[in-house]
Amino acid sequence: MPAIVVVGAQWGDEGKGKTTDILGTSVDYVVKPNGGNNAGHTVVVGGEKYELKLLPAGILSPNVTPVIGNGVVVNLEALFEEIDALESRGADTSKLRVSANAHLVAPYHQTMDKVTERFLGKRAIGTTGRGIGPAYMDKIGRLGIRVQDIFDESILRQKIEGSLRQKNELLVKVYNRRAVSVEEIVEYFEPFIERLRPYVAETELMLNEALDRGEVVVMEGGQATMLDVDHGTYPFVTSSNPTAGGSCVGTGIGPTRINRVVGIVKAYTTRVGAGPFPTELFDEMGEYLQKAGGEFGVNTGRPRRCGWYDAVIARYAARTNGFTDYVLTKLDVLTGIDRIPVCVGYEVDGQRFDEMPMSQTDFHHAKPVFEYFDGWSEDITAARTFDDLPINAQKYVLALEEISGCRMSVIGVGPDREQSIVRHDLLD
Repeated sequence: MPAIVVVGAQWGDEGKGKTTDILGTSVDYVVKPNGGNNAGHTVVVGGEKYELKLLPAGILSPNVTPVIGNGVVVNLEALFEEIDALESRGADTSKLRVSANAHLVAPYHQTMDKVTERFLGKRAIGTTGRGIGPAYMDKIGRLGIRVQDIFDESILRQKIEGSLRQKNELLVKVYNRRAVSVEEIVEYFEPFIERLRPYVAETELMLNEALDRGEVVVMEGGQATMLDVDHGTYPFVTSSNPTAGGSCVGTGIGPTRINRVVGIVKAYTTRVGAGPFPTELFDEMGEYLQKAGGEFGVNTGRPRRCGWYDAVIARYAARTNGFTDYVLTKLDVLTGIDRIPVCVGYEVDGQRFDEMPMSQTDFHHAKPVFEYFDGWSEDITAARTFDDLPINAQKYVLALEEISGCRMSVIGVGPDREQSIVRHDLLD
């Protein structure tokens, strides 16, 4: 049975949560392989809206075991706030499992995140300030604290001491902040120890044994392709690998076990934070897409920058991730627009690019080359088959499929779980 990877194809906020939730009704495990509580999902079930940050979208499917994988950095305070909020609404979170090898976000990571962003000034990346980048820096620098470490106070103290030795020098001598004591961090983690214990598991073994039994595992990537630290618009990226390859690293599932890689792409494009964005709109149409699409960050509330569909990025994402399918979301937001531009290439200093430019400089100066498609005025939110769509909406989807390098298997026509048109079964 399949291991399925779900990956954002743009800069995030494409609707991965809804797609995972749809798949979650038919699968056994949903795993979050990367990111932290900087990567939110909005899922609508039966008209009820749920905002998920650390928890996988599969948490809302009663038959699914949701898993936080080893590649995630976990803020325990945020985790239990989210668990408590879901349980207060009647959700069952008891099946959640957290990898013993996942790393933890400590308060000093959040402090470093915020002071560093301020120090960078105009060169700030636009992080959420939640300490995700500094936690990954400690992980790669072999100074990180893992979930398993808080159950052994001696090891915990040693790791905190090692991490704070350099950070306190920076905080005091560079950023003019107070030093952080080992004791206060130990005390910060202490209340979480016994509450966390029942959730912790050797998830890497658990997931592979599930595949051996013929069960279905979905790996739900946080962030998106263009935010990948290696393959995104560096340095305006996240600190992990949210592309398909990162799902293997962040779960312990080998690449030969993956059967399907599903890319999620919005019918237009959005971005949060700083960085280049060739199709960005600065006019009334950009404001219209922002309002009609509800384009505000789940975690931060920040308004998302909005622009037209970028087929160059879609092709790049399809190639980088090896997509087998695309899920096209928020097609309904385009209803009522007379002519819909689609970026099919870039122009940089008079040179045409049909694929992503190699250099950051060229991408930063890229101007979109547009093709235009006739729009539609009919309400499509009740459409459940492709033939239910207006002919111009059908032509738009088929055109995107042709120029994006991958088939459009599912089309989202509204926020609810049921508001989807399935052209090809993602589990077949």
